[in-house]
Amino acid sequence: MTTLESNIRRALDILLPKIKERHQQSSAPIILGITGLQGSGKSTWASRIVDILSSEHQLYTITISLDDLYKTHDDLIAQRDKDPENKLYRTRGQPGTHDEQLAGTFFKDLKAYTGEGELKIPSFDKSKFKGEGDRAPEPDWPTITKKPDVVVFEGWCVGFQPLPAASIEEKHNLALSGKLPVNTPAQHELAHVLEVNENLKRYCDVFMGPQHFDFFIHIDTDNLRNVYTWRLQQEHKMIEVKGTGMTDDQVRAFVDGYMPSYEMYLDKLRDGLFEDKGRLVKVVLTKEREIERVEQL
Repeated sequence: MTTLESNIRRALDILLPKIKERHQQSSAPIILGITGLQGSGKSTWASRIVDILSSEHQLYTITISLDDLYKTHDDLIAQRDKDPENKLYRTRGQPGTHDEQLAGTFFKDLKAYTGEGELKIPSFDKSKFKGEGDRAPEPDWPTITKKPDVVVFEGWCVGFQPLPAASIEEKHNLALSGKLPVNTPAQHELAHVLEVNENLKRYCDVFMGPQHFDFFIHIDTDNLRNVYTWRLQQEHKMIEVKGTGMTDDQVRAFVDGYMPSYEMYLDKLRDGLFEDKGRLVKVVLTKEREIERVEQL
């Protein structure tokens, strides 16, 4: 068994009895959120958990990624061009680059779905427009014809919660003073960081707040600089397979786009997501992506 497989099973085994108990109590789909730092392997976690729950525990499980809820290419360009000075929106990724109406409608339809007819799962094609991406045509979206027992919803900022404006300003000032782990918020104007926070607030209200999840897995590390190492390793492996990919400098710039939100919002998530304890499992990884510790919050 690989280290990654062992990590996944160790975390999932903690939640399995509770997932099965919830399944016996309610016919509603169980929403399991997964968030993880860039390079931590969260997408692999999500797909493997789908396999384990479906094949070993007879729980019909599907997955959807936050990435599949992006706006259309035209809307992403409009978002980017709205404020050319806002570097956080030069590419897709931040809260504000996803289609909140599409997300809200999908999860509403999911909860109401009885298994009659088809339910389409939104899909985004990252290969379109030379990597800028666009929403896949609706006829190409994956469909299900059976009511799922578990839905794994994964994404890099899933589980992040907005902060009071004063807290955002305080963290921004700490970054300007060089007192955060990486200090990336200092690369951006306060107004631009606050815009992300406002967008995140709407996300949480509509589809991504604690009230929308039953259980949660948070893949974390004690040293945020590990993220750069992990993402570089991923890119180097992809280059070995495909023969092309980003340069090391491009990878660092890519991670820099996500790091401000890690530095802003991870502290709150690390304290837990739910008021009642025991529904969130936090997995803290070492630089080598081995488990340092597992916590129930």
